[in-house]
Amino acid sequence: MKRLAAMLAAVHVLAATDAPVAQPTQKLVFALNWFAVGDHAAYWVALDKGYYKSRGLDVELQNSKGSGDSIAKVDTNRADVGLADAVVVIPRVAQGARIKIVGAVFDNTPLNIWTRKDTGITRPKDLEGKILAAPPGDSQRQLFPAFARVNGVDASKVTWLTIEPAAKFVALAEKRADAVPDYTTGQPFWEKAVGKDNLVAMPWHKYGFDTYSMSIFTSDKTLAERPKVLRDFLAASYLGWRDVMADPKAALEIFKKRVPDIDLALIEPNMLLGLELMRTERYAKNGIGWMDRGKMCGTVEFINTYMPDMPRKVGCDEVFTNDFLTKVEPPKK
Repeated sequence: MKRLAAMLAAVHVLAATDAPVAQPTQKLVFALNWFAVGDHAAYWVALDKGYYKSRGLDVELQNSKGSGDSIAKVDTNRADVGLADAVVVIPRVAQGARIKIVGAVFDNTPLNIWTRKDTGITRPKDLEGKILAAPPGDSQRQLFPAFARVNGVDASKVTWLTIEPAAKFVALAEKRADAVPDYTTGQPFWEKAVGKDNLVAMPWHKYGFDTYSMSIFTSDKTLAERPKVLRDFLAASYLGWRDVMADPKAALEIFKKRVPDIDLALIEPNMLLGLELMRTERYAKNGIGWMDRGKMCGTVEFINTYMPDMPRKVGCDEVFTNDFLTKVEPPKK
């Protein structure tokens, strides 16, 4: 009886922790959408706290040059899972990419264009005749034709300057470009580059573009061949996000330890801006990363309607699934 009691106690302890029983190691490559910024803190936290390892996962985090780049890696099986803007995934599915969104990151959209006061740009129409700068794979560069159509902007009158990801801030600061698309969460980087008093934001949600944005996606191959690995990866990743939301300061310490080159003076406000996009009733009710079907289908229909040169209309269920999510509740306020 004592032995049985001890065994039951051990099972109880395991059930009460976030870590499942150890299992054989599985390699998984996770293609981030960018270089390390606050939007990625949770994955380094999950690494540091052993959330991946305890599930038998050996996770490699890879930088990318935008959503287009991370999608290409996953679609060609150079990576197993990736981060990308949902509204870039949708047209890629229409073009034949065999990928699907399996979890959201930001519940509200951070899509935005940054400019300077001295450019005189205050509304989308003012972008005509101006120079915008972004890498080719940048999500908002690829989505700009849809944004332009919604707002009556002649996209042919906008000139694009092709740059590397790290050159975004320099391009605007040195006036090589009049405007640069980048998430609202990048505000501290832009204030440092351009000056707080000279910085102007153009959040897309204020101009008819309130869609799903940053998301975790994977390939059809991973969905079919590694469903348990995918489920474990998502659970561990959202536990990382839970911990970031619960204790941002501790998360930043881990992030700095893991990625020493980051500037915490910029990363901290950057990360906190992202967290505000995640503090929603949907996540509180359904778990971090859960996607509302109505909002996702609206996002798909938006892209079907306004994105030019779509080879075909995409169905909502082609694009996303909640089936691999384990409910991870955000911390109580």
